[in-house]
Amino acid sequence: MPNTSGPLVVALLYDGLCTFEFGIVAEVFGLARPEMGEGWYRFASCAVEDGPLRAHGGFLVTPEYGIDLLDQADIIVVPGWKGENKPVPVDLVDRLRQAHDRGARLASICSGAFVLAATGLLDGGTATTHWRYAKALRTRFPAVAVDDASLYRSHGRILTSAGSAAGIDLLIEIVRQDFGMEAANSVARRLVMPAHRTGGQAQFLERPVPARHQSEIAPLLDRMRADLGASWMLTRMASECHMSLRTFVRRFTEATGSPPGEWLIAERVEQAKRLLVERRHSIDEIAAAVGMGSADTLRHHFRRRAGVSPQSYRDQFSAPQPAKVLGQ
Repeated sequence: MPNTSGPLVVALLYDGLCTFEFGIVAEVFGLARPEMGEGWYRFASCAVEDGPLRAHGGFLVTPEYGIDLLDQADIIVVPGWKGENKPVPVDLVDRLRQAHDRGARLASICSGAFVLAATGLLDGGTATTHWRYAKALRTRFPAVAVDDASLYRSHGRILTSAGSAAGIDLLIEIVRQDFGMEAANSVARRLVMPAHRTGGQAQFLERPVPARHQSEIAPLLDRMRADLGASWMLTRMASECHMSLRTFVRRFTEATGSPPGEWLIAERVEQAKRLLVERRHSIDEIAAAVGMGSADTLRHHFRRRAGVSPQSYRDQFSAPQPAKVLGQ
């Protein structure tokens, strides 16, 4: 373990280990961060069954610690699980319950929610998981309210996250709770990622935008992203794609998974997030730059999609800098 004195974070190892999910836990909590001081996390992993254990990617893991280590953990992370229908060992369920009873926090990434739900500790609460597993989680654990939209959710000291990458957002949120915003943003920068997203933000759409070689939809999306401040009326969009209005709306929705208006709002909100984090422009200037027209309109759509106000998002995820007039 690292030579630090902070909370002990223990990640579970199992046969069929989800390599990416485990890797991000080790990266956030196990990487040496001397700038954080001696109170930074200690990190270790433990096997919940006999090894060596297979991991995704075609390699074997030889655990250093066994399941007894859970009795010392302050935070236990379940980095995915073997599958939605795979049973959870009774000994693991008992130890997770005992850890929770003595005050430890429990967290899961993606399908790891099935392990935490098996303890019964999520009964009566709300959890999230990857949208592909949401139906199975509801069916297996009807006492758990499943949120298949959010990136991560908390139920007391139990935290669950959605698909694999959303686990990073959850882990950085844990850092923020323990060490503050500056530490969380420092970890995010080390990971070369934007300041982390709040849990209420939505998971990504199931369907990506495909290349449509026989239409003008994909090129239009590029033009719209490059000029979000412009007035993108439906008639203009359809005209640029050389389609009737009815045909355009149908094909746009097929390509993106959203009607044109909803897609445009989502893109404008994402651009507003980037400008808010830069902290160089006022909210009124950002609203104009992304085509929202007014700060009130931006606040309405931003809160609906991000779960927080633009100012709250800026306060949480950016360092203070002097304001600058847009375009200077």
